[in-house]
Amino acid sequence: MNRCALLAACLAVSVSSPAQAFDTPDAAEARVRDCLTAAAAAHLLPPAILVILLKVEGGRLGHVSRNTNGTVDIGPMQVNTTWVPRIAAHWRTTPAAAYAALCDDLCANLEGGAWILRQAVDEARGDFWGGVGIYHSHNPGYSTRYLRQVLAAGLLLQVQAERLPVPVASLQAAPPAAPAHLASRN
Repeated sequence: MNRCALLAACLAVSVSSPAQAFDTPDAAEARVRDCLTAAAAAHLLPPAILVILLKVEGGRLGHVSRNTNGTVDIGPMQVNTTWVPRIAAHWRTTPAAAYAALCDDLCANLEGGAWILRQAVDEARGDFWGGVGIYHSHNPGYSTRYLRQVLAAGLLLQVQAERLPVPVASLQAAPPAAPAHLASRN
């Protein structure tokens, strides 16, 4: 599997949507890489965690997923609509413009998701994995289940990356080790 195929598989992001068409797979790969690294750097996060969260969330550009509580999750990072007013304020724009960007713009969705993750890590007082759990839910049961999904996705992506003939250098930065209590349970 080449680097572009791995990124496309890992991200489950349709970068060929009408809003973001690319001439070549290399252009699409460069866009994804640049958006990931920019979002990670802006919020002091390892780029690898964004790749893993994209894999776990399973969203795609232009798509929203309805939740039973009446909210929707938007785009690749599955940003919940409860965050739209705060993201709009962060971006100094309207909620409607923020919603549209989160739905249709890969870089905006990654930046929004990374910003939410940074808020969660800060809320967890710097506990990185606690913040990853909070990114999904404040409910401890849901948070723990999500962390297990993140660990499984990270391990799978590591195996896939090890099979590549050329390493994906810009995404090799690994997040801190998973807590032992998550790694030891099935």
